[in-house]
Amino acid sequence: MSGIETSPSSAPAALQYSKDDGIADFGDFVRDEDEELDLEEVVEPWTKYSIKETSHVFYPVYVGEVLDQRYLVEHKLGFGGFSAVWMAHDLQSNRDVALKVMSSGEWGEHEIQIQNKIIQNVQDTSHLVTYLSTFQLSGGKRQHRVLVFPLMGPCLYPVILTGMSMVSRMSAAQQLLGALENLHKAGIVHRDLTDRNCMWGMAPLHTLNRSAKYEALGRPLKQIIPFVELWKQGELVRPIQVPEALRTDEFYLGDFGLAMKLGDSTFQRGYPPMQFCSPDRLHNKEPSFACDMWSYMVIFSELYLGHPPFPTFLKGGIISGVVRCLGPLPEQWKGLYNHPGGLDYWYDQHQMSDPKHDLASTIACYRPDADSVEREHVQSVMEKVFHYFAEERLTATQLLQDPSFRAIMDKYGC
Repeated sequence: MSGIETSPSSAPAALQYSKDDGIADFGDFVRDEDEELDLEEVVEPWTKYSIKETSHVFYPVYVGEVLDQRYLVEHKLGFGGFSAVWMAHDLQSNRDVALKVMSSGEWGEHEIQIQNKIIQNVQDTSHLVTYLSTFQLSGGKRQHRVLVFPLMGPCLYPVILTGMSMVSRMSAAQQLLGALENLHKAGIVHRDLTDRNCMWGMAPLHTLNRSAKYEALGRPLKQIIPFVELWKQGELVRPIQVPEALRTDEFYLGDFGLAMKLGDSTFQRGYPPMQFCSPDRLHNKEPSFACDMWSYMVIFSELYLGHPPFPTFLKGGIISGVVRCLGPLPEQWKGLYNHPGGLDYWYDQHQMSDPKHDLASTIACYRPDADSVEREHVQSVMEKVFHYFAEERLTATQLLQDPSFRAIMDKYGC
């Protein structure tokens, strides 16, 4: 990509860095095309910052910038469809925080509203990531809501489970179910329960100087946002990598951008990624606690198996994988599928689940080390939630009390 600054020495003069620790060290600019391509794989598309490409424009931020005269941006945490999340040091409280900088539009205000409902109505929020404070940024004739959160650890990605003990994994499953129960008791449906929205805790870093933080989390690799005429400086930055030594076993549920009070007719439209979305929602059924329970069981399966329970590579995508494992969808759902690529055989009641790929076979394949009693308990738990009809799925409270679920948790000391 031509025309992009590729070294710290060529950074524009407009970059004014804080002199914290007496050293203006805020990472490294990409040096060559290979580093640019590597960076492109892990950062948000530059189009997120272009008013020509989207009406929900991202706010440009650079490492070393101080936001709201208080938060020194030190690294990048990640991004989503409507926000970028930055690691910052609170200069007033001397604590590290996460800044969720929302895109322009209504998403930020909706998240504030639902977060307030959660804080006011959920009795136990100890495993829910709720905001500490909020402020607004103005620029480019747009307003951007910023939510300040506690700094969390890594999200649940299958790769992170490699080498992680089953005790830690099942503890996470239990903590997440408890968090979901508390949310549901307050009448709130999450609607976007995915591995990216579940995260472990992280040991505090605020006593470390910036160099030590970068040694632990990786130095920011960055480039000036290309191809867009921005009103202020901004950077694309490679996110942190949290080492296992810093991860704690506390597990949390966050990102309530799609959450809603059950029965609220003004909720935000949207779906979780298809591999976490219940089949009924993909057939125009209304959001419900049961939809969250399907998503939870996908995450439970990832934690237990180390892999997603249903493949996505078959023709027709995730639903073909679900049908291969569980059998045909209800016949009355035919014609209601709300995504392209639906297949008639999904609803053929003469089809059966594939015995080589049903739940029992899937569990045996991924967990050959587990004894038959344990595998039977896991299959029982999955079967009680992986129902096509929402009303047949166990609730969070029921699953926490289920004998098979309790047997699994007891085995791993949870």
